[in-house]
Amino acid sequence: MSPKLRFLASLWCLTGISASYAQECGRPPLMENRIVGGMDASDGAWPWQVDIQKGRDGHVCGGSIITESWVLSAAHCFPNPSDLSSYIIYVGRYQLNGYNPYESSRGVSQVVVPYDYDEPHSGKDVALVQLSSPITWSDRVRPVCLPSSGTSFPGGMMCYVTGWGNIREGVPLSGIGTLQVVQVPIISQSSCQEMYQTDPKEQVDILYDMICAGFQEGGKDSCQGDSGGPLVCQMVNGTWVQAGVVSFGLGCGNRNKPGVYARLTSYSRFISDTIPEIRLHGRANQNWCHWSVVSVSVLSTLLMLLHR
Repeated sequence: MSPKLRFLASLWCLTGISASYAQECGRPPLMENRIVGGMDASDGAWPWQVDIQKGRDGHVCGGSIITESWVLSAAHCFPNPSDLSSYIIYVGRYQLNGYNPYESSRGVSQVVVPYDYDEPHSGKDVALVQLSSPITWSDRVRPVCLPSSGTSFPGGMMCYVTGWGNIREGVPLSGIGTLQVVQVPIISQSSCQEMYQTDPKEQVDILYDMICAGFQEGGKDSCQGDSGGPLVCQMVNGTWVQAGVVSFGLGCGNRNKPGVYARLTSYSRFISDTIPEIRLHGRANQNWCHWSVVSVSVLSTLLMLLHR
């Protein structure tokens, strides 16, 4: 394979894939480095966050933008996926009850959940929400990256949860309702299972498709109203990747009761099958590029042999 052809193949691999995406994921242009847990988020720092409202109920759940036409949330946020007329998705929103000059809204055309979803404690608590029309990208409206199945989120890794849920159990977010952010560490599945077995009256099985985050002593956690929102982690290259979807907990910030999230690495196939155009973050993309270049090289050799 000639150096020129190999260069063109590599260039196509690097740029051709991203050309089909209107916006690079996981790169918020307005992100600030000074982030602390349990505080107001910076305006525009989490541009994939969405507010899901339903008719007279108002805010019911959070979610995250994953493509210009799809949002990721929790299955329990849509108890009747065939009745979607009353749902409104707000993007670019910062204050739940204040003025949001950069926001826009969309209806919901369909919701896809795992076929055997029952309730959060049984797992499979993810929902893919198709918007009624594509959104427009801006500094405050951008997608988060989703992980491939091989992406690792080890215990102790510090990640962030955002949402407009209760600030304490039974205490709703007050005033203009500024988006909240809290920093929490990933908890290994075995440690999380041990924590949830300490109280014989409230034991919970932490299943393979769940991931936990929080502190054993409690104090920092997601809460009611944060459901469906993102648990995101910054990878070594600076990209923000969503590790989980807020699913459930026992109370909010209680000792030995960390937040439980739907583990997205368990749903890479479900997501890719539903949204074929999506590109998951991980080694798979690099391998795909490698084999693309190899394929071009083999094809070039065959053509040279045929023309001899």
